[in-house]
Amino acid sequence: MNPQAEIASMLQHAIDVEPDHLRRLHERLAAAAEAEHLLDIAYRTIDTPVGSLLIAATETGLVRVAYASEDHDRVLNDLSDRISPRILHHPARLDDAARELDEYFHGRRRSFDLNLDWRLSAGFRETVLRHLTDIAYGHTASYATVAELAGRPKAVRAVGTACATNPLPVVVPCHRVIRSDGSMGGYLGGLDAKTTLLEIEAAA
Repeated sequence: MNPQAEIASMLQHAIDVEPDHLRRLHERLAAAAEAEHLLDIAYRTIDTPVGSLLIAATETGLVRVAYASEDHDRVLNDLSDRISPRILHHPARLDDAARELDEYFHGRRRSFDLNLDWRLSAGFRETVLRHLTDIAYGHTASYATVAELAGRPKAVRAVGTACATNPLPVVVPCHRVIRSDGSMGGYLGGLDAKTTLLEIEAAA
């Protein structure tokens, strides 16, 4: 049986089976899809000090990190619409990302060595996000400073929009961007999450 036929057969038999059998069936399905390059997006969730994070990756690299407040189901639907409907829960592809995030949250990692897929950002927003790693671990920068780094000193509001729509929070550190008066500013994961991330970095 060829891999595509095997996948179809497994899907047909996924109804009315024991939960443990269904889990093993799903694992076989995901592994077969991965082996045949039929799995465009793999995802898993991880528990962290800032709540449950959904992480997703294409074959290119990590494409999405999402807070629970963003609604993980909605995020998965968005990935399906914007990238590909060939998306499955397949933790193995995310092992490196999960390990590095765990090290970060435990103060053992200051930068990430992950391949990133930037396709969910474009134009000036992508330029802004790529400059965020210029802000050193444990430090912060104002929206105005980031605008200067991105080559458009007057585009402070656009920097705020780029941070608010960052598809890769934590890994791409928009939490290090604050207002010029030293106040926190907004954060897509909520101010408690932003505070927690900055406290983790300050304590390391």
